[in-house]
Formats: sequence, structure tokens, C-alpha cells
Amino acid sequence: MSFVHLNPVGFENVRISDAFWSRRIQTIRDVTAWVCIDECEKTHRIDNFRRAAGLQEGGHEGIFFNDSDVYKVLEGAAYVLMGGADPKLEARVDEIIDAICAAQQEDGYLYTYYTLNTPEKRWTDMNHHEAYCLGHMIEGALAYVQATGKDKWLKAACRAVDQMMRVNGPDGQHWVTGHQEIELALVKLYRYTGEQKYLDYAMWLVEERGHGHLRSESLKHLMYRNTDYCQDDRPVRELERVTGHAVRAMYYYSAVTDLAAILGDESLDKAMCRVWGNVVPANLYLTGGIGQSAHNEGFTRDWSLPNLTAYCETCAAIGMAMWNQRMNFTHGESKYADLVERELYNGVLAGISLSGDKFFYDNPLSSAGNYHRSQWFGCSCCPTNLIRFIPSVGGYVYATSGDVIYLNQFVQSEATVPTASGAVEIAVETRYPWEGAVAVRIARCEGERVLKVRRPGWCRQAKLTCGGVEAEVGEDGYYAVKVREGDCICYEMDMPVERVYADARVAEDRGRVAVMRGPVVYCAEETDNPGLVSEYFHAEKALPKSTELTAQFEPELLNGVTTISGDGVRLVPYYAWDNREPGAMAVWMKEI
Repeated sequence: MSFVHLNPVGFENVRISDAFWSRRIQTIRDVTAWVCIDECEKTHRIDNFRRAAGLQEGGHEGIFFNDSDVYKVLEGAAYVLMGGADPKLEARVDEIIDAICAAQQEDGYLYTYYTLNTPEKRWTDMNHHEAYCLGHMIEGALAYVQATGKDKWLKAACRAVDQMMRVNGPDGQHWVTGHQEIELALVKLYRYTGEQKYLDYAMWLVEERGHGHLRSESLKHLMYRNTDYCQDDRPVRELERVTGHAVRAMYYYSAVTDLAAILGDESLDKAMCRVWGNVVPANLYLTGGIGQSAHNEGFTRDWSLPNLTAYCETCAAIGMAMWNQRMNFTHGESKYADLVERELYNGVLAGISLSGDKFFYDNPLSSAGNYHRSQWFGCSCCPTNLIRFIPSVGGYVYATSGDVIYLNQFVQSEATVPTASGAVEIAVETRYPWEGAVAVRIARCEGERVLKVRRPGWCRQAKLTCGGVEAEVGEDGYYAVKVREGDCICYEMDMPVERVYADARVAEDRGRVAVMRGPVVYCAEETDNPGLVSEYFHAEKALPKSTELTAQFEPELLNGVTTISGDGVRLVPYYAWDNREPGAMAVWMKEI
């Protein structure tokens, strides 16, 4: 098995200008960032650092892993700052970072729950999220130094990692991270610093799993205390199928895929390919959602995909995008970028309201009308994940390998793409996902490059030409054309309305149909379809096979969407549901 070794093109190199994503990124800047900071203040998440530093009286408040929410908010703020100066936001972040760094103990330890409650219990419970929080601190600190050049927080993060390594490691005690995250963060830290010890430690943590080392008093009180809940049931190279908590699994697989590529470890890669083949399609919802059950916030059994009770945590959709981007970088196959796209336009975006101030934690595929977005949660990992993911969408558009440029996602933008022979300036014009036309112009390029353009898996008919010459799609799912400065690539993807049918093994969807157009999954809301009750249409409101479905762009609806209608039925994009009058919703409809 060979590795392709694609390199990411950072979102800071991609200047998004389309009506779809630029509006959402601006909403994060103007609304969501401040909502999350304010909520972290109201709920004393930030006060916990001030108290641990002795700057304020009081004990720890909230869930034990609340430090991580602050770190993710600051990471998102850093991405916002990379997109443009905001002195007010930067000053606010600097103030919070000062409190974080002041809370660090002399030996480097930084976790406010134990510092304020029971410092003698540090590193005694493997499910107590000390390492999880530290991973998010590393990611946030890396983003902030890249955005501002300020390295105070990163230095604190490195001190905290060094402290953990002294206690838990080859020369210390065994350690299995109950909630994975630090593993992928350590890979990022290795890539930024070049220090081998961080890569080695990430590999050590991965290889600790599946050998009976897990110790956790907190897990003993949970009904799902079995080892597969946190993917500790098998050593990494023996993995066959997906298990347990969905977010933990995605963060784990992301790190393992990174390590497989960097180390050229085929046994790790084969394990990830086996697991991917189990997730897709037997444990994957049409929307890209993963994790069927609220009981364990994760996976149950193959082909069991209930709609009304689907958990599909927003964080899991984000994790699925992260993992599949890495699989794409490792193998250079379009099917992984297809899944990133599925998450971008469905599984992830459904988690946040169009106004940017309300959120879904879980994302069912049907509703009886009593489920709605919330302003905040006691466990607010999803809002704080969205604030860091959406501003970084530009980082999912391109990848490179030597002098080969991969165009993975279709976003109107201008980009500076580094290649082995020098940077290439590329401009993309499109109204995707509502239209399938994409124009790519090579604005600046010294010499010749190869441009690879993804052919989406949903696309039945497409045509790509460069200089009037039509290209053929390759086995990897990409068109490959040689380009020079001034060249323009014209790409046309047909976007008919498609009826979609589930695998026959999915009992919940037998006799039902869903609708897609391009990468967008659609749903029926009660506000457009009176009579939609519970998770299904009444029989007389079913979707007949004979109904002709037509698409129409409606600029004044839901910030501008293409709707689908026919014979009194009207469908809107799944990501946009619950932004109007409350009511029932269904993705899978009876077909007669």
C-alpha cells in the first residue's frame, strides 16, 4: 500500500468571497465568537482560571472539562483574527490568555478542576480529560501564535505537555487518554516546532490503547464503562470496526492517520482503512451524521440508523470531516473529500443557526416538532467546536503534492497555493452548492503545474475542459490537467434533483425516499408542509414516485437557498431547518 502524502493548504492562504461561506464566516466574527466568550464568562469557565491563579476567590464551577471550551473559543478567535484585524477581539483574547497562563502551576501542570478541588488527584483518573483539555490548549495556542505572533500561550502549552510527559510515559506510568484529542494536537505541535519528542509521545499514547492499562473511577459509575466506549478494546493495529463514543473515535482516527502518513506505517494505515470501510456506509447517515445513540454518544450496530432518535453529535460531524481530510491527504482519493463535503454542507452546518447564536448538540433526521436549537449547553463542546471549524473552512479547499495541486472543495475564492516550484495564484468562481458550474483561473504561475479537480461521488454527468480540450476523470476520482499562467478551466457538473434510497439493511428507511441536489441533503418542514407529523408524512401527504421535483433558488428565504418542490411538497436544505416557525421535520419520507 502506497502513501500519496498530500500537504494541506492553510485557510490563511485562501480568501473566500462567495455568498455561501463568507456570510457564515462573518457571522462567526460578528456574533458567534462574542456569544461564546460571553457564555464562558457567565458560566465561570474563564473565572476558573482566575481562581486557580489566585486572582479571584472561589472554587471550580461547572463540568470538570470546561477548560477545553475556553481553549476552543480562543482557537476560533485566532482564526477570525487571521481573516482580518479586530483589535477589540484580540485584546479580549489576550486578557483571557493572561488568566490561563497565570493559572499554570510551577511544574507546568494546568487543569483547573484538580488545581481548585483535589490537587493530590492529578493524573489518577484516565477519563478525567486532563489530556483532552491539554490537547485543545495546544491547538488554540498554535492558532494564536500563527495569527498574532504572540507565543506566551504556546510556551505555557509546551510546559504543560512536558509535565504530562514526565508523569505519563515510557519512564513514568501507563496512560490511556479517556477522551482522545491530545494525540492529534501533538502531531500539530511536532509539525510546528520540528521537535521529535512530540511525535514520539503521540505514537506512545496511541500504542498504549488496547492493553488493559485503562484506569478510571469516573467510568465505573457509567453504564457504558466497557473498554470499547473509549476505543481501548483493541491495540491500534488490530482495529477492524468502529466502536464507542463517536467524537473520541474520530479524534483518535485522525491522529492515527496522521501518524501512519508521517511514519510510513502501513499497519496503521491498513487499520484505518478497515475502520473506514465499517463506518462507510454501515454507520453513516445520509447527512454525514455518525453516532446513532444518545446512550453512549456513539455507535451501536451496523445498519441500525434510526431517524427520530439519531444522535449525530455536531462535534462528531466535525471529527468526521477532520478524519476524512487526513485520509484524503494519505491516499489522494476523492471519496474522502466527498465525505468532507457531505459534512460541510449538511452534518456540520446543521449545528448552528443562521443567526449564529443558537446550536444543535445532536442532529436527528426527523422531529415531531419538539426539538429546537439552544443558546448554550451545560456541556458546550459543540458551539465551541463550530467557532473554530467554520472560519477554517478555507483549509479544506486545496491540497498539494510536489507540483500537483488538488482542488477538493468548490468555494469561490482567491488562493496562494505553495508548490515545490513556487507559489501559484488561483481564482475560483462558482455559485456552488446551488449551481454546478466552476471556473478556475490560473492567475500567476511560473512554468507548468498539474491541477487535479475532484469529481464528486454524487455527480452523474460532468465535463471539464482546459483550453478547449476535454479531460477524463481518473481512477482516483480527479480530473488531471496541465496548466500554465492565464489558463482557465471550465467545469460543469449536472445538478438534477435526485431521489435517494437507503440500503435495504436499514430497516428504518424501507419504503422511504430522501432527496438530494448536488451535495445538499433536503428535508420537509411542517411550516412548508402542513400535515407533517411525528417523523413521517401522513399517507395522503407521502411523496409519490410520479411527482416531478423541480429546483428553484429563493434569495429571500433562509439567507438564500435552492428549494425543491412538486405536487404541494416543498423541501429545504437540511442544514437550514428550525430557523423559522417550530414544527415537525423529516429527511426520509414515505414513497408511494
